Amino acid sequence: MVARELPRRYGGLVLFLLMFVGVAQFSRLVLLGQAARSVSWDMSLLGVWVIGLVYDCAAGLLWGLPLWLALTVLPAGFFSRWWGRAFAHIALMLALYALLFGAVAEWLFWDEFSTRFNFIAVDYLVYTQEVVGNIRESYPMPAILVGLGVLTVVGYVLLVQSGLVGQWLSGPAEPWRRRWRAGLCWLVAAAVAGVALEERYIPSFANNYHRELAKNGLWSLFAAFRNNELAYEQFYRTTPIDQAFATLHEALGADGAQLPVSASRDTLRAIHNPGPELHPNIIQITVESLSAEFLGCYNPESKLTPNLDALAPQSLMFTQLYATGTRTDRGMEALTLSLPPTAGRSLVKRPFNEHLCTLGSVLRTRGYDTAFIYGGYGYFDNMNYFFGHNGYRVVDRAAVAASDITFANAWGACDEDLLRWTLREADAAYAAEKPFHHFVMTTSNHRPYTYPEGRIDLPSKAAGRAGGVKYTDYAIGEFLREAATKPWFKNTIFVIVADHCGSSAGKTELPVEKYRIPLLIYAPGGQIAPGRIDTLMSQIDVPPTLLGLLHWSYASRFFGLDVRRIDPAQGRALIGNYQKLGLLSGESLAVLKPVRQTSAYRYDFSTMKLTPATPDDALTAQAIAQYETASYLYTHRAYAPPEAAEAATLASTP
Repeated sequence: MVARELPRRYGGLVLFLLMFVGVAQFSRLVLLGQAARSVSWDMSLLGVWVIGLVYDCAAGLLWGLPLWLALTVLPAGFFSRWWGRAFAHIALMLALYALLFGAVAEWLFWDEFSTRFNFIAVDYLVYTQEVVGNIRESYPMPAILVGLGVLTVVGYVLLVQSGLVGQWLSGPAEPWRRRWRAGLCWLVAAAVAGVALEERYIPSFANNYHRELAKNGLWSLFAAFRNNELAYEQFYRTTPIDQAFATLHEALGADGAQLPVSASRDTLRAIHNPGPELHPNIIQITVESLSAEFLGCYNPESKLTPNLDALAPQSLMFTQLYATGTRTDRGMEALTLSLPPTAGRSLVKRPFNEHLCTLGSVLRTRGYDTAFIYGGYGYFDNMNYFFGHNGYRVVDRAAVAASDITFANAWGACDEDLLRWTLREADAAYAAEKPFHHFVMTTSNHRPYTYPEGRIDLPSKAAGRAGGVKYTDYAIGEFLREAATKPWFKNTIFVIVADHCGSSAGKTELPVEKYRIPLLIYAPGGQIAPGRIDTLMSQIDVPPTLLGLLHWSYASRFFGLDVRRIDPAQGRALIGNYQKLGLLSGESLAVLKPVRQTSAYRYDFSTMKLTPATPDDALTAQAIAQYETASYLYTHRAYAPPEAAEAATLASTP
């Protein structure tokens, strides 16, 4: 077939497809090598390659459309002239360079996330300043680009020497009608591939790495552009909405909350806590990518966090907290909204995310000054808009003077600078005689892992993640030592939590062990006693648990629970990625997947192993209720802070 089609006008497309599939197959082989310790070396890898070939060909059809257009409109005798041939050679060389560049980009992406291109890659294409800066600071890009150029030239010379290019360019000129007929066939094939093939058709291998390897990176990028939001009602299992709310209401009463209108499609409830309310300042340091395993107080083998480890015995420590997702915006969504994660994009980046029920909205009812403090530019991931339209002042890199930044990388000012800004904001709020709540978001524990030299015993950048973790720990230690000299220190509660884990890659679709993150609540004034809570919990439980520790009685629409007031056996965690939504309860994990699919697993906390299990219908129903109702409240714009009349009604509820 190749020999027959090459001498024709669209033989160039055949050459492109051969190059595309060849690079894709080679890239799959490289990624297999990168994941060699994680894959299962069995016959299922043959299925990976067969399925991968299908998606490689489909992706080649789509990405070849620009060349198809050029070959369609160029005149019949174009390649008979020297400049036409020069154009063809240049076009093929550029195509080969682009394919190799895409392969290297995907290798680097895999090194960071252990997945093919996905929603994260789409987001990265939007925020080019931060991402390009991160890449430039993390990798030797001039050497990579030059190396790609050399490899392109060598590869193209070999292609020319094979005679394939010559066969194409030496073919006779074809009449207009024949060219268009052949071109239409390619166009139809590309359209059918784009519509008929979706990644949900890729089987769920026993090892999730195999499913990722079976994908084509550029196809996945196309799919992520097309499906960056997933409507829950369209893609996931549902129950009648009133039944879903009834199931949810039963769960929401586990911590003693009152739901006066139990039959409503709402989560409005009253929380009554005994004792006098406390109104300390609250500084929440949300640490970038801080897995629990990085802290010595959670993992004795780790020596990266001496300051946090020293702080742990003086703090209320939560040992079984699990992140809702794998990105910063997911952590922000959970820690502010106390809402289960939505499929696709987080609410931080979605439209109609203004005037929502947040921790900040509850604190403002008591006169708190609320601020979001971030070392980078807050337009990234729509953070400034989200916080700014939900009652928070925004202090980011753009809001401070250049003299306030002593060290910065692509993601923003170093954590020392960020925490100095936080001290200044706290001083200003104290001077204004207002209690304050600062949501502080760090950045130093993120590739390229650069920070000021001389602070710790690990070199900037070269030490990688270990250096980033240890430097952030150093910065927090210095911050607390300086804060201890301030008049507001004893009346301040410090909440140290992660936005998400360091890595979520694993053999299973939702590797539970990777989602575990730390939570320390430190009250130097003694408002909260040190201790340890081992109840299984989710990030969405942090706001109501914190308010419960302060003995607050208030109204909210939070999905989270005060884990101090529930039966430990009722602890649960909501974890997910962009497509799969999980609910972990006890040792059982229910997973909701697109196209109304579900799966079930047993999680062994001692070995941290996840194995397939018989579905627990009750747990699956609870998972559906959590995620379906959360989607309903967002789409119906019903997750607003309680109005004064609603709050008054709830306040009178016994």
